[in-house]
Amino acid sequence: MGTDLNAPLGQNRKTKAQGGRKPVLTAGRMLVGLGVIALAGLSTWAALAPTGLRQTEQPEEVAEAVPMAAPDKIADATRPDDAGGKPQALPTSGALSGANVEKTLTEDGSIITKFSPGQRSGDGPALIEVNRQKGQDPRVAALPNDALLEDTPEGRLPIIGANGERPMDQYARPWSGARGVRIALVVGGLGLSQTGTQKAIRDLSEEVTLGFAATGNSLQRWMQEARRDGHEILLQVPMEPFDYPDNNPGPHTLRTGPSAARNLAELHYSLAQITNYTGIMNFLGGQFLSNADALEPVMRDLAKRGLLFLDDGTSSQSLTGTLADTIGVPHGFADLVVDGQLERIAILRKLDELERIARKNGQAIGVASAFDESVGAVAQWMDEAGTRGIEFVGVSALVKDPQQQ
Repeated sequence: MGTDLNAPLGQNRKTKAQGGRKPVLTAGRMLVGLGVIALAGLSTWAALAPTGLRQTEQPEEVAEAVPMAAPDKIADATRPDDAGGKPQALPTSGALSGANVEKTLTEDGSIITKFSPGQRSGDGPALIEVNRQKGQDPRVAALPNDALLEDTPEGRLPIIGANGERPMDQYARPWSGARGVRIALVVGGLGLSQTGTQKAIRDLSEEVTLGFAATGNSLQRWMQEARRDGHEILLQVPMEPFDYPDNNPGPHTLRTGPSAARNLAELHYSLAQITNYTGIMNFLGGQFLSNADALEPVMRDLAKRGLLFLDDGTSSQSLTGTLADTIGVPHGFADLVVDGQLERIAILRKLDELERIARKNGQAIGVASAFDESVGAVAQWMDEAGTRGIEFVGVSALVKDPQQQ
């Protein structure tokens, strides 16, 4: 049979006669047809199922898709006569993070969750606090927290804030939190000598805690400079020594003779001289610290104000530890006075002894006065000791704190 190569493909084919033989239904064709029907049925079932492929063995996972919606709310949201076959908003739990959370039920049963930034009121910066530690933001360290102050006839005095925050915590110097060998060095007597105060703030590392004498001069100015440089500070309160009045700590000294009310007035006068301190430290005071009747009201006042008490350790008869434990005052004792002998080599030897105490006990507190010899020796020794794995911390990190027990 000849073929016309110029004819369009398929147009020269002969048509089959009407009434010809019908197609034969073979087994292969039956299997293909059944496969098509099964595939269509599976597709329809998957589209209508609420979660696609249903997991009957774990029905609780479906319930978790809308965690805060009540069961009747979920049932209402999935009814086609309510939704009209259109996407429908579901109740949400809200977000503590400040984000907006929207959940939508689609017509195929899927739940779409949308997160978008929430709107904040005010024009100030956004502050995110993660694992808050003790201490004040260095950028405002020279400024007091007004929420931790009260106005009194004696002046502005530290108090515990309405949220329970203590001045001891607010003004503490942050530290690593590691439990290695730690030493706190306290250099006191600042404010008594202008040149000595300036030298101590300039030459001493910021890890040194500075003690300001309540009877000093220009205390607010020096306090702000010390805080800007990163120092934790204490206030030194004059207390009656055994040889008083031959050895007189100065005006507003706390004494064993006057009434508790009089001593508290004198204490408040001293406390009002500056702000931003974590606690107080005795200036002399052997006689006063050994008298329970005179000391107890003072310790109770410190407890309610959220202040620590550091005993310089010079009086073996001191009752501060016993009363502080009973009343619940954060307190500590100095292990050594490192400049009892005012000579550089002697001070360096005492500092080495302080290091041995710290390595034995895990920590140690040393105190000194802001004499030129003391400041120079402490600065030199700290530079060297820092290379031996010692962490220098503020004194508040080493006191016994009832809230941490």
